[in-house]
Amino acid sequence: MTEKNAKPRGKIKSHGHADLPVLPSKWCWATINDLAAAEPNSITDGPFGSNLKTSHYTETGPRVIRLQNIGDGIFHDATAHISESHFSRLKKHEVVAGDLVIAALGETLPRSCVMPPWVGPAIVKADCPRFRANRSIVLPEFVNYALNSPDTQRRTSEIIHGVGRPRLNLSEVRGIWIPLAPINEQRRIVSKIEELFSDLDAGVAALKRAKANLKRYRAAVLKAAVEGKLTEEWRAKHPHAEPASKLLARILTERRQKWESEQLAKFAGAGKEPPKGWKEKYVEPTPPDTTDLPELPEDWCWVSLDQTCDIGTGTTPSRSNPAFYSGGTIPWVMSSAVNRSFVDEASEFVTEHAIRETTLRLYPAGTLIIALYGEGKTRGTVSELRIAATVNQAIGTLGFAETGNLIRPFVKLFLASNYDQLRRQAAGGMQPNLNLGILKQIAVPIPPLNEQTPIVAEVAMVLSQIEAAETAIDQDLLRAGRLRQSVLKQAFAGKLVPQDPNDEPASVMLDKLHGGQTEEAPKKQRRTRQSPNV
Repeated sequence: MTEKNAKPRGKIKSHGHADLPVLPSKWCWATINDLAAAEPNSITDGPFGSNLKTSHYTETGPRVIRLQNIGDGIFHDATAHISESHFSRLKKHEVVAGDLVIAALGETLPRSCVMPPWVGPAIVKADCPRFRANRSIVLPEFVNYALNSPDTQRRTSEIIHGVGRPRLNLSEVRGIWIPLAPINEQRRIVSKIEELFSDLDAGVAALKRAKANLKRYRAAVLKAAVEGKLTEEWRAKHPHAEPASKLLARILTERRQKWESEQLAKFAGAGKEPPKGWKEKYVEPTPPDTTDLPELPEDWCWVSLDQTCDIGTGTTPSRSNPAFYSGGTIPWVMSSAVNRSFVDEASEFVTEHAIRETTLRLYPAGTLIIALYGEGKTRGTVSELRIAATVNQAIGTLGFAETGNLIRPFVKLFLASNYDQLRRQAAGGMQPNLNLGILKQIAVPIPPLNEQTPIVAEVAMVLSQIEAAETAIDQDLLRAGRLRQSVLKQAFAGKLVPQDPNDEPASVMLDKLHGGQTEEAPKKQRRTRQSPNV
């Protein structure tokens, strides 16, 4: 070896190199192992098992770098800490500014980021190998961009393993091939990528700000709608609208009449006469507690959700019984469907047998559905069936009938505006959920029926404009992402910056450093490490 204190590198099995393309003059192929610093543990994974458990984490102290910190070439500042004493026991896993952290677990592999200087003392967690570059032959930033390039990820996809959790082991990470340019050309490439990415990042940041502003605008419009501010001029021009209290009275009367009709049908079906005082068994829906509720515009009133509709849920028929699913034609909706404003189709179906033998109920089109579970964005989200469907137990259903059906669009609008508060009402500890009792107690401000029409129409128009703008922004963000990938593809094909004939070939750098003990590229590529013109 020609480098002082450098140790011979053992043969590392290289991976994913069956179709390595021809490289530009003075470039060569190298594995991650070839490019590591000549020091112990220059490539190392984080601690596994009992060496780093949940109980080791603290509120402050040295950082633990996890998968959520590793973006596509970018460090994300998600914090986790361990004590100074435990950090000292795990020093061989330490990561410092300028090191690369490589994600070895996840959907897109490899992906990596360079550790920024402001993080301070830190270690890597398992499945986050740390790579320390030999800076005499390669820039950490160059390796970082190479690992996140589409061609490297495509080649590496051939060796990813793991059912449901794609991963690479440390040996496979060491054996990843990347194209290596002369060190001076690396500097030019990194500089150009950073210049182009800086412009792209500024554009992406502006798009994300615009999207956040649209989200705030949407929330403001919904809030104004359900507080009556959106229709202040309408009320001034229509001072004699029927009060919402009369609308509520009709809904309550109809609901009682419906109950009585259902009870009479049950008695008749059983061949019995209605017993004396049977009507007294009807339980009036509980009105809302208005103690701490804000004052509403004139002729509005507070109602409980329980007063306006029938509230129910679904179930999951036993998966072990094929008679519940095989050949089923009845839509069965799961909570993921609520992320759309309307549900027009289901991903699964159940049979008539499932409805007869379980507590499943077929809900008609027009039923509102609310996700009861979920720690992400799902819980508390409202949608509307546009097909008759059954639902699982993670969904609450709101069924409106007759006059109650007239207020359904406004109730849906209110629930959408009340999303954050509804999520805060969830009960439970580690995984808080909504339940039917909570849904029944939700207080809803109801305007006069004639006022609901302009409110719903105005909000629908504004939300349509917002959705169109968000769609345009999402498309621009996708284009920006594709442009980033295009820049990286051009960079590692040698087409981003000019080559300099005076640069020392990359293969010569490697041979000087490792004395010919670097991993060999496939024979058909060894002939193309350098152009015959070099």
